[in-house]
Amino acid sequence: MQIRNYSARFLSPENWVLWAERGIRVAVILALAWLLTGIARRLLRRLRSSAMRAMDKRGDVSSVELDRRSATVISVLSKVAAVAIWVGAAVMALNEMAFKIEPILAGFGVVGLAVGLGAQTLIKDWLGGVLILVEDQIRIGDAVTINNISGVVEEINLRTTVLRGESGAVHVISNGSITTLSNMTREFAYYLFEATITHGSNVDRAIEIVREVGNQLAAAPQFEPVILAPIEVMGVDKLSDRGVTLRARIQTIPSQQWGVGRELNRIVNQRFEAEGIKFPRMPGNS
Repeated sequence: MQIRNYSARFLSPENWVLWAERGIRVAVILALAWLLTGIARRLLRRLRSSAMRAMDKRGDVSSVELDRRSATVISVLSKVAAVAIWVGAAVMALNEMAFKIEPILAGFGVVGLAVGLGAQTLIKDWLGGVLILVEDQIRIGDAVTINNISGVVEEINLRTTVLRGESGAVHVISNGSITTLSNMTREFAYYLFEATITHGSNVDRAIEIVREVGNQLAAAPQFEPVILAPIEVMGVDKLSDRGVTLRARIQTIPSQQWGVGRELNRIVNQRFEAEGIKFPRMPGNS
């Protein structure tokens, strides 16, 4: 008899109409959440464009630095906004489907308290992510070394920072574990040139060649917008049993120092070989 009553109640038109109305309201809620997410992303993109134009007029930072900074902040804000919108939509949808959300929220509170007591690492990661954003330590697209791991920043989240290594490997580093951070792409960069030549080589001529090649690169059309200042030749950096070590550096725009350095090494090697300036042999080579 009880089963028959449940069956009749389930098959009653009123019940189906009620569930249809609830389903429609849930669909409307999810559609609004999707729409709000798109609107939030669009507003954030406009905010990014407005901020870039305002700062560009003041000339506070270069356009490259500004673009990286804005991309980093907007990326994080977009994720936070999307999570907030969809969590609110999920709570409203459950409420429309006649679920008692108060016990669920209370349960989440108890579970959250229990997890929070053992989630100090997670909180530390979040705080580290907030500090990275507030202090503008790194940005998406920067070439960095974090905890002796080098790569280009692909993502900055509240909990993790994602690097893409030179080999293509993806390194995921928790923000709370970052102890050392080196950013090679802020405002300008240096390529550090170092070469060791044999004792008895013409050191003065070798130094002059390095200076000539540096000035040649600075005047080349492909490197003229990249190199920011004339090459700085320090001279003889140290003496050792192997030979005489020369040192110089050349200033470039961010992320371009390695391309300039490769070309500098290639031409200097050719000039040294042409003028009989030798590099010391490695131990064990005849």
